[in-house]
Amino acid sequence: MCDSLTEDDNAQWLAINRRQFAAIGAGAATLAIAPGCVAAAPAGLATESRPVTIETADGTADGFFVYPAKGKHPAVLLWPDIAGLREAYQTMATRLAAAGFAVLAINHYYRNSPAPVLPDFAAWRTPEGQQKLQPMIQALTPEKIQADAGSYVDWLDRQPQVDTAHKIGTQGYCMGGPYTVFAAYARPARIGAAVSCHGANLVNDTAQSPHKLLGQTQASFIFAIAQNDDARAPGDKTALKDAAAAADRPADVAVYPAQHGWCTIDAPVYDKIQAEKVWSKLLALYAKAL
Repeated sequence: MCDSLTEDDNAQWLAINRRQFAAIGAGAATLAIAPGCVAAAPAGLATESRPVTIETADGTADGFFVYPAKGKHPAVLLWPDIAGLREAYQTMATRLAAAGFAVLAINHYYRNSPAPVLPDFAAWRTPEGQQKLQPMIQALTPEKIQADAGSYVDWLDRQPQVDTAHKIGTQGYCMGGPYTVFAAYARPARIGAAVSCHGANLVNDTAQSPHKLLGQTQASFIFAIAQNDDARAPGDKTALKDAAAAADRPADVAVYPAQHGWCTIDAPVYDKIQAEKVWSKLLALYAKAL
């Protein structure tokens, strides 16, 4: 997760890379950074979107639902990172919808606040942002996320834009990474693919550790691990591979040469090249498993 150690790692990495950019020259650095914004721009099918509310066991969740303007399509449940549902994830969801999916990006903090709880990732990096979110983070348990996921899947299956002949995909970022496994565990007959991007706490000693739940799912998985997360917990990748093999679940487990947060377009460590590699794998998995 984006805790203080992760933020320290990323701050050091950013400082080093900024010095490298300075050595290259301001003009070249500008050219190197600018395409990152373009990469997230939606392209492909025309889309429509709307804010939505979904009844859960604990109240009313809010989310962002975006889908191709015509036809029925496979659904995807998208879990944002620690900073929550915001414009960056609406943009990311819209890009996925333009690729042919009906995408629900959810506010996992709905019990405490409607989205956006924070305007952008930079706000999480402030003392005020962390103080605001910490109680909300601590309130989210595996059991609550599993119950929420069931409500979201049921809601998606009722939408006219969703083709229920296909299974549902789910993807999550940072703390949303393990939520993809919880969703696959909560609705095994409906979740066909789960993608964790720089996911946090995927391997732990509790009975609800995501790696221990793989055998109770029917999904195929991608676990895209950040290099600094791997450095702190080098055994996690092996535990995930072994758990997937024991559960007979297809799983692509890989460490990327990028920092925690690299797939999120408003993160300071966003890495277009490595994010696009995960994007390509994600689309290929959805084409096969949904």
